[in-house]
Amino acid sequence: MKVSRTLSAVGSLLLVLSIVLIFKWIAYNRADHKAHTEPRNSTTKAIPLEKKPIERQVKNKKQVQNTLPKKVAKSVANQPKFKTNKISRKIPVIPLLDVLTARKQPSRGQSIFFHETTNFRRLEKSALAQLKARSACAIESAALHNPGLTVFVLFAGATHRPLSGDPLIKALHKYNNIRLRHLNLWRYAAGTPIAKWLNTGKLFKSKFLFPHVSDLLRYVTLYKYGGLYLDLDVVVQQNLEKMPPNFTGAESNKSLACGVMKMSSAGLGHKITTMCLRDLEANYNGDKWGTNGPGVITRVAKKQCKTENVNAMINNPKRCNGFRVYDPNAFYAIPWLQWKDFFLPNRLNVTMRRVSKSPVVHVWNKFSKGWKLKTKDSCAYINLAKTHCPRCQWTMDCGLGKQT
Repeated sequence: MKVSRTLSAVGSLLLVLSIVLIFKWIAYNRADHKAHTEPRNSTTKAIPLEKKPIERQVKNKKQVQNTLPKKVAKSVANQPKFKTNKISRKIPVIPLLDVLTARKQPSRGQSIFFHETTNFRRLEKSALAQLKARSACAIESAALHNPGLTVFVLFAGATHRPLSGDPLIKALHKYNNIRLRHLNLWRYAAGTPIAKWLNTGKLFKSKFLFPHVSDLLRYVTLYKYGGLYLDLDVVVQQNLEKMPPNFTGAESNKSLACGVMKMSSAGLGHKITTMCLRDLEANYNGDKWGTNGPGVITRVAKKQCKTENVNAMINNPKRCNGFRVYDPNAFYAIPWLQWKDFFLPNRLNVTMRRVSKSPVVHVWNKFSKGWKLKTKDSCAYINLAKTHCPRCQWTMDCGLGKQT
């Protein structure tokens, strides 16, 4: 009797296990069949992110070298390696148009430019175009207050956007004067005074590669097109179309800054951007953060204004032969040492008073990027965002927070 009971229990257990295995087998085959037979959406041109590089598929380093200028190809073998985030191949994406070949080109002297360089790679790889909330706020504020100008956001390396749509990018696309574009550094700089130097590979010995690529690009862009360049950590408060054709702003009485600059596409502006590119080549230093950005425009302005005294340049275009240097209150009313004033509730009123007449407000993301914010917080930055980037501000309730 005991033996029969034991056999009965074992038989029941085997039956249960058999049923479970059968169900798992059926589920697996259904999923596999769906993955291979599900029809693709024929109305879109989405591609798997990792299967279609920017220019063409390449199987080895020799093929990659053949796609680059000869002098650049020589140094590809020794290029530094960069860590990249692994992105699923199943994400359907759409490549951004190249700024050099897109049908709608920047109007010379009539465009606003932002640069995004955090996904830049020496050997260009496919990646998602990503924007932080404060960056999107900067872009929206520029488009909102300057409907007569086209805002170009140039991604150096981030070449695709998700087909499903990023909430911040969707918010930006509601503006008809915003264009997201990709650029290839070597093709973009070709024909400029910095092209030959760029091919030497010295740029890639920098300890601050992404900021220094950004420094280089702002001067290349202004050389090629003229117009207005803005950092991605600003908030635009006014229409900028009637501002002088050639200007920058002083950060202090010792140096100028390059976070807000405007240059004409010919004449004086083109002369100054040419000087900037040549100065960058002559004084490039990969070990110092500011030498290749603010250092460049400061040295060039001293030559243009024929003085070593920054105070003598400020608001004195006659001294600078037509070039305008705004005082710090124009763009840097809150100096970098006081960057917390934008985010502290007890500094709300005094900060808003100090920036009230600034056409552009610089919020120093280099220092504030780790500061967490929510739209319900009471501080100067939230007040600025609610007024000047309303769509992006409400798109992500906590998105204005930590900028990593």
